[in-house]
Amino acid sequence: MLDLDQLRTFVAIAESGSFTRAADNVHKTQSAVSMQMRRLEERIGKPLFVRVGRQSRLTEHGERLLHYARRLVQLNDETLAAFDDTELAGLVRLGTPDDYADRFLPEILARFSRSNPKAEVSVVCAPTPNLADMIAEGELDVAIITHVQKKGRKNVDVVRREPLLWVVSARHAVENESPLPLALGRATCDWRKAAINALGDQMREHRLLYSSWNSTAVGAAVLAGLAISVLPESALRSGMRVLTEADGFPRLPECEIGIMRSWHNSSRVTDALVEHIVSSLDNLSVPQAAE
Repeated sequence: MLDLDQLRTFVAIAESGSFTRAADNVHKTQSAVSMQMRRLEERIGKPLFVRVGRQSRLTEHGERLLHYARRLVQLNDETLAAFDDTELAGLVRLGTPDDYADRFLPEILARFSRSNPKAEVSVVCAPTPNLADMIAEGELDVAIITHVQKKGRKNVDVVRREPLLWVVSARHAVENESPLPLALGRATCDWRKAAINALGDQMREHRLLYSSWNSTAVGAAVLAGLAISVLPESALRSGMRVLTEADGFPRLPECEIGIMRSWHNSSRVTDALVEHIVSSLDNLSVPQAAE
């Protein structure tokens, strides 16, 4: 039989990329962690790790095991929680980009607080790449992120998909300017990359007029008629107009919103918050733009 404690440690190593950091996360000595992994490899009968510099990376067999290990550990925690009648309490550390905070958090936090009045939620607003790093380091318990397929970002559950749209002020015709003025996120922003790549494929001249991690600042530039931008459907604001292929703008990839969880410190209160996030995003209504 597999040892759940070994599997929990294995998941911690996979998430942190280090035996040392994993040892801190599971409150064990590094030698104890190493011994656990040797025994797990003996039980599986396959090598699970390979050293790359100072980091420990999963082998192909390790990647296969990780999928099952997460499910087993989570099922164990859910089973114990199902028979625990005590009221949920404790701290949950939640991360989200600022634009998701504006759109999603009011409903999520209100519902969660009503259901779990003794629970505390600490919110950090940061770009998705920073949130992914904080999850890996065990600095956050759960994060709402913009998901793209990237190496090292595999523990993501996609919970919502919606179209990514070109938007402009409803009172201006900035889309007719050349070069096309853009207001987008910073260089690592996935929406920015999608927009610039799409315009590049069209060989359409453009210039980056405004760049910010802050969605309110980007939206202000659009509403002022200074530039166009790209936003997911649920982020449309009054006074914005959507530009389509009929206006000469290329179709953009879908926006995927996902949840990342830290498996270092799984808890019932974290599970409850994740359930509220998923439910809220499932039932999210789409605002109407001016046109």
